[in-house]
Amino acid sequence: MTIRNIAAVVSGMDEEYPYHIIRGINDYARENDINVSYFAAFGGIVDSKDFDTGEFSIYALPDFAKFDGVLLLSNTFANPEIRNCIIDKVKKAGVPAVIFECKDHEEFYDVSINNYSVMKKLVEHLIDKHGCRTFNFIAGPSANPEANDRYRAFRDALADHNIEFDERRLFNGVFRSYDGIKAIEEFAASGLSLPDAFVCANDSMALTAMSMLQRMGYNIPDDVIITGFDNTFNARNSFPALTTVKRPLYPSGQKAIQILIDLINGIPHEKSTLFEATPVFSESCGCTDEDIEDITEFKKNTYHRIELTYTSVHMLNRLTAGLAGAQDLTQCVDHLANMVKTLACEKFSICLLEDWENTYHSISITDPNATYSEYMTAPLVYLNGEITKVDKFESGQLFPVPQKTGGNINYFLPLHFDERCLGYLIMTNSDFPIYSFLCHTMMMSIGNAIAGISKLNIIDPLCKIYNRSGFTQNAEEIFKSCISDKRRMMISFIDLDGLKSINDNYGHKEGDFAIQMVAEAISSCCRRGGDICARLGGDEFIVLCVNTPDNFESILEKRFQSILDSINEKVKKPYPISASIGSVALTPTETDMLSDIITQADAKMYEVKKQKKANRK
Repeated sequence: MTIRNIAAVVSGMDEEYPYHIIRGINDYARENDINVSYFAAFGGIVDSKDFDTGEFSIYALPDFAKFDGVLLLSNTFANPEIRNCIIDKVKKAGVPAVIFECKDHEEFYDVSINNYSVMKKLVEHLIDKHGCRTFNFIAGPSANPEANDRYRAFRDALADHNIEFDERRLFNGVFRSYDGIKAIEEFAASGLSLPDAFVCANDSMALTAMSMLQRMGYNIPDDVIITGFDNTFNARNSFPALTTVKRPLYPSGQKAIQILIDLINGIPHEKSTLFEATPVFSESCGCTDEDIEDITEFKKNTYHRIELTYTSVHMLNRLTAGLAGAQDLTQCVDHLANMVKTLACEKFSICLLEDWENTYHSISITDPNATYSEYMTAPLVYLNGEITKVDKFESGQLFPVPQKTGGNINYFLPLHFDERCLGYLIMTNSDFPIYSFLCHTMMMSIGNAIAGISKLNIIDPLCKIYNRSGFTQNAEEIFKSCISDKRRMMISFIDLDGLKSINDNYGHKEGDFAIQMVAEAISSCCRRGGDICARLGGDEFIVLCVNTPDNFESILEKRFQSILDSINEKVKKPYPISASIGSVALTPTETDMLSDIITQADAKMYEVKKQKKANRK
């Protein structure tokens, strides 16, 4: 039997919407011996562009052409640029693909739920049954097709009843629970009268909005009605129970992967599959929901969730405490190995860039040239109860130990520190990534710990070369080896010309750009196998070269100037990017001091800079 390998792309798996769809996909995959690999991130949570760059790096990892097909939960992405980059990658791969809630791409088959008709029914119910005339609407992201359908249905229902909508009563969120809090805060500050109803584009925003209104002293639904969309566990069991929309999420997940496998096997299908949703009129609008869960079922589900949360919190506390004291990668791996059993995980791998300890590697999914390193290393591989490691494997292979069986559910999650990509983590046949809101916290703890034991603290984040500390640590060792081996070396001190003028006339952003370009030129001058360079601070740089010929000062300076000339020609800035350089070359002896040689190079650089100023005058 041929084992099919499917890629799935999703963002924010800890929300109930993707959770139920993923469960549907996974159950079908296990029953039919299909391998599914999820590439998932948690972008937009910490409100940091650099952090999101690190999170989204995981989407640059897979070569979708190596999979039999792709499932795209693209509607879980609030960032349209990231979503479109992923969609373009899948199109270029040319493999069968099924996309959720989107009909914009003729290359893909789609599975959708009728958001429009059910939202319109819900709003009409508020108007006809409860006499609502004034509404506030808490919307989802404007680039999300589902959010647009729900808002369009809301406006159309009002228009059909000749009700005008005050645009000041619209709040644009991104489907996150915190949006409900912000929406009510914005309403409270607006001076507008209390509406008859707050209609929300999903349950997460509705529940936090309801809590905020209750804390402000309003009774739901006596003072104001509130409604959601999704019929989540918390919506069903809130007080009051939320009026919402029940969608067939689990069946849509099963249907999507079934369609994809049929397409792979050459079985034709309709281009679009549409599921209908049903409104759930409950206590938050003044109705009684006959399908509300009984108290026994509620207690069982709640107890299960609390126990899972307690277990996850205790595991995370132990892990965080252990990683905080780790001095090297071996100690990190030991603490992670102890954690794996708590996750009830069949397979678990930490995969790092081959030179993760020494490089500041940033991968942006929007940059087609940004890729993972050709090779990875896996210092921890937990497999069938055994702990091992893989020193080197090709990143294109994804797994440090290739899978040979079917029915595996794999989650690929990013390991990073802000924008710096460290690698990724793979969890196989564990539901932890989708049921626990602490999964993302765990990933951040691991990424922070690995970055902390790497040489991150000796890398200049602007220039991606050593900082003063990094140079000092490495240069001393190289200097001593030059003395013992009687090797010739050279120190060059470099200073960017006119940084203050660039900052004053064009802004500090341009000043940073000039610094980066000088660093790039310096780095390009360094030869492999011993040369190092660093930014000492501000506009000062230093280079240490080993095994240098007698005329290497002139060779380096000419090459450096040539690279700067090329940069200036290419970027065409209104200011010249130039630098002054002073070099000292020698074969050091036991009586020489590295600090003295640096001082001499600095003095030579200063003379060059002084001569430049004199020439300009």
